[in-house]
Amino acid sequence: MKNLPSHGACFVCGSDNPHSIGLTWYGGDNGTILSEFTLTEAQQGPPGHAHGGAAAAILDEAMGAAVWRAGHNVAVVNLEINYRRPLPLGQPLKLEARLSGQEGRKVFATGEIFLQDGTIAVSGRGIYVAAPQLFELVRFRNE
Repeated sequence: MKNLPSHGACFVCGSDNPHSIGLTWYGGDNGTILSEFTLTEAQQGPPGHAHGGAAAAILDEAMGAAVWRAGHNVAVVNLEINYRRPLPLGQPLKLEARLSGQEGRKVFATGEIFLQDGTIAVSGRGIYVAAPQLFELVRFRNE
């Protein structure tokens, strides 16, 4: 597992953003993106639980990172999020995301956020298309 660079001012993983959720990405086997994190009241929706938008942002960024790591400079054009269980605040959570396919210009990714007991709390699928004008040329590439 390899620690991947921060996104600077990114809302989800930027070390230069004082309002960032603060996730750190790790590169796992087969191009996966992994993270362990704890959400705080800054991400609260229902009392004691994360806002659904925080979970969506985390999965979008993680799935996008998996696609970027595979060599594609992309932006999301479709994001599908399935909320199975609420994400508790103040408890460790895990995340895994991966590239899942490609058809023409569309690149597909999937990801999950897991509760402490391994239960999938939130899952997502994303469709990404090339947008190299938005990103640095070498972000998250396999070495």
